[in-house]
Amino acid sequence: MKNHTCPWWLAYTFDHRLRRLIHNPERLLGGQIRPGMTVLDLGCGMGFFSIAMAGLVGPEGRVISVDVQPDMLRVLLSRAKRAGLADRIQPHLGRPDQLGLTAKADFALAFWMAHEINDRTAFFDQVRGCLRDGSRLLVVEPVIHVTSRDFRIVMDSIIAAGFVPSDQPRIRLSRAGLFEVI
Repeated sequence: MKNHTCPWWLAYTFDHRLRRLIHNPERLLGGQIRPGMTVLDLGCGMGFFSIAMAGLVGPEGRVISVDVQPDMLRVLLSRAKRAGLADRIQPHLGRPDQLGLTAKADFALAFWMAHEINDRTAFFDQVRGCLRDGSRLLVVEPVIHVTSRDFRIVMDSIIAAGFVPSDQPRIRLSRAGLFEVI
């Protein structure tokens, strides 16, 4: 797998309203996220999922939106303000090799981003350190970039970081795995 970070401006090609027809965030995440939760959106990009997650966690919840590109977080905050949900979203600028988070969360989403990580086991070990016991991690990778063999490698790195496989949900144009922290 070739590792790279999607340029922030390219995200406009897939991070827009029409995407809801394929990846409806409330339908995909509604069974995982409840009001009052703290959730992580890893590689949040321009906030397609973060903003929907902010609606799902409600006024008592919090979304920690992590990205390595300041421009992604800038666009996310602008969109969150327009949606009236900026007070529920905490943007966090990570580094390619370091999340730098100390918060504990109840759920984490890594949507179409794990293939961009060089040391996945170290990354998911850091993610695991941010999750409470009983939490879940949903990892989703695009079929156009990630072969089934490469996705198996991603899943193996998640398991090596201490997650337990729970399910392989069907998500359009994607390969997905749901994992638990036990």
